[in-house]
Amino acid sequence: MLEFLTVEKPSETTLTIKKSKFISNVKPVNSLDEAEEFINAVRKKYYDATHNVYAYCVGLGNKELQKSSDDGEPSGTAGRPVLEVIRSKQLKNVAVVVTRYFGGILLGANGLIRAYSQSAKLGIENSGIARITKANEYKITVEYSLISKVESVLRKNNFFIQHVDYGEVAQVHVYIPVNEVDKFEKCIKEAGIKQGNVLFGKTTFMKVRY
Repeated sequence: MLEFLTVEKPSETTLTIKKSKFISNVKPVNSLDEAEEFINAVRKKYYDATHNVYAYCVGLGNKELQKSSDDGEPSGTAGRPVLEVIRSKQLKNVAVVVTRYFGGILLGANGLIRAYSQSAKLGIENSGIARITKANEYKITVEYSLISKVESVLRKNNFFIQHVDYGEVAQVHVYIPVNEVDKFEKCIKEAGIKQGNVLFGKTTFMKVRY
């Protein structure tokens, strides 16, 4: 998988429906352990709640794991709707916990589905969406006479410059999406940089604009 969507940042959002309080906690996670740790932390924080419903999607491709829990709500009315919100937005590596404090008014099965879905949607909206792409890290060694031209060419092509080290020569550190490596190599040639001055570092995932 070259890229995927996840949430930008953790969030906590409160929604009141017919006197029941729904608190959605959303967090980007990178592993099953991290997802479970987050869920347990929310449970501990809201230990006195009526329900702590959760859903998560962790991993990519054939290593993807999805799970949901109704935590005592009628089967299929809580955890599954939260998971469906995650799926509908095509999010990966995300965990959502929706805490409910019962307000004394029964919502019925359809009402619960709507309430948990709405709470999850609001939480995800408040977290924001981030696009994560697989990218190669490169270090470009540049004479100072060429640094401005190199930076201009990279920015013109929307390549992310991580930072620049200034020593006897400049070293420009960049992240290049793996599906744009050919384009990057053409840019380097255009800027007058020899291939031997471009050193590959590692392949990783990086956040890009969504």
